[in-house]
Amino acid sequence: MLDYCIRAAGPDDIDGARAVMLDTVYRDFATGYVPRWHADIIDPDAAYLAPARHTLLVALDPGDGTVVATAALDSRGPVHPPNPRELAERYPSGETAQLRRVYVRPAHRRRGLARHLVAELLAFAEADGGYRAVYLHTDPAVPGAEAFWRSLGKVVHDERDDPAGGQGIVHFELAMER
Repeated sequence: MLDYCIRAAGPDDIDGARAVMLDTVYRDFATGYVPRWHADIIDPDAAYLAPARHTLLVALDPGDGTVVATAALDSRGPVHPPNPRELAERYPSGETAQLRRVYVRPAHRRRGLARHLVAELLAFAEADGGYRAVYLHTDPAVPGAEAFWRSLGKVVHDERDDPAGGQGIVHFELAMER
């Protein structure tokens, strides 16, 4: 990994973080920006900086200091619907650290940034002391996403195996070291 600066986002990082997130949902996701799924992208300060148990991390380009990657954690578990009921029950809000917005600009991928950001999020969750599980979901249609998360955690539900196919999302749990 190059000499990236990885830190908790501050007010001066919000515009750069938002740009990385919006670019990612438009470039990598078939949906683009959908307000009911991506509202936190518009106001990351309220979603991740203001709440004490939430965080937003950024990685800064060593050359020009711009935000090139993001990773967030909040205390909201998966909601049913659209997620399967058993997941909402297994990962309740308040007890679940949900990883979100682990995005890296294409020019900065394959350098260990996402893995490092996730390790920092796990350390944040462990230090909080109130989380009993770390959960995330990913769209397996995004190139590299499923393989990356499989390398870090265990699949707890694959909607592609559901009789109706669900949303096609893969749900993961990551271990917290204690």
